[in-house]
Amino acid sequence: MNQWLDDRLHITRLNDKFLRKAFPVHHSFFLGEITLFAMVVLILTGIILAFFYEPSARLVPNPMDATQQVPAAYASAMALNLMPFGDMLRRIHHWMANLMVGSGLVHMLRIYFTGSYKRPREINWWIGLLLLIFSALTAVTGYSLPYDNFAFTTLKVVLGIASSIPWIGEWVGQAAGGGKFASMALIPRFYGFHIMLLPMILIALTAAHLLIMIKQKHTQARYAKEIAYKKIVGVPMMTQQTPIMLILAFLFTGLVMLFAAFIPVHPSEVFGPPSNQSPIVKPDFYLMWVFGILAILPGIEVHFLGGIINAEFLGALVAPGLIIGLLFAVPLLDRSKENLYYAENPTDYPVRLGIGVAFLMMIAVFSVAGYRPELVQSGILNEKSANAVLWTWAIVLPIVSYFVVQLIVKMIGRYRELDAAESRRAALIAAQEDQHNAHTSHSHD
Repeated sequence: MNQWLDDRLHITRLNDKFLRKAFPVHHSFFLGEITLFAMVVLILTGIILAFFYEPSARLVPNPMDATQQVPAAYASAMALNLMPFGDMLRRIHHWMANLMVGSGLVHMLRIYFTGSYKRPREINWWIGLLLLIFSALTAVTGYSLPYDNFAFTTLKVVLGIASSIPWIGEWVGQAAGGGKFASMALIPRFYGFHIMLLPMILIALTAAHLLIMIKQKHTQARYAKEIAYKKIVGVPMMTQQTPIMLILAFLFTGLVMLFAAFIPVHPSEVFGPPSNQSPIVKPDFYLMWVFGILAILPGIEVHFLGGIINAEFLGALVAPGLIIGLLFAVPLLDRSKENLYYAENPTDYPVRLGIGVAFLMMIAVFSVAGYRPELVQSGILNEKSANAVLWTWAIVLPIVSYFVVQLIVKMIGRYRELDAAESRRAALIAAQEDQHNAHTSHSHD
């Protein structure tokens, strides 16, 4: 039987080329795998949720209150909450989405700070950024599907941003929403985005990411350079790496399930069905910085050649586009003539390290700016000066962070020099003692 299968499927060749592939042994490489595990669980839970969800805005009785007519999408979400394990399934799906984006972000930070985006891995850096962008878009389309008042307001904001594009905004907004806002085609359109278009893009990008990684091999930890230069030092995929991955996958999923059991997602029954009374809506952590830019950007409206350039367009599309564009340009700005085989020590590249920390500080300040109303209400900031203060923080704190990093790196370098000098001194003393002992022994002879 084995020979019969091998003659037709070339299993031996598959085993030698792929299943025996060596994986580097380092804990940081699990960040990418955790992102992959989260996507797999999201697909599985999404399939189950799709069996009970009705992507429609037609009015039906509310399962919570039969006298009330609500959109079928909202009613199906409420009915799912009433089912055994239904609410738990929604929570797992929600938190897995957050963790997928979160682990992907941390994975990209590891790639950046270790220089692993350099030649020949520039393409995978760009694919990784696209994966993050489409993961965020998938999440946004997902938490609009319950079609409660929170989702209704979110959709209004999202389509408002799309409609703010000069000259073509109205067409883009109606194309995305299936007509003018809150049309009957709105939920089916976003449902199609969420379960078909965006997942297919994510799966295709993930496949390309993995295939390129297999072709180019991993960047490895520095210790591997001393063991076998330019060769993968690790364990084979089958018999060793696969059990480790499975254990990590089950442990990760179990922890998320435990987390979901105690931490609920936003309660749709509290927000209620869509209405004209918009609740306070804030995005998840990975989009809070965009929300913050919008919160502190002054009102701007420029009419140009028949188009309108306003603050919504500049804050939600232009500014994030420029920032993300800089991330895409990283491999082009930090070019290398030789292929990179081993992860670089971040402190050996203080400029890159400083820029990375400054960038994170800027994103953190913009994320804090997303809570501008709360900061004003609590008295931390003044209404009149809040925008000026937050913009000052967004400019000054990254600059300060950069120079603090340079200072810390210099201190680390000085410590290394002292440690190396001490090691040389100790080696010299040991050599002198050995020479003295050898001379004494020779005299006795």
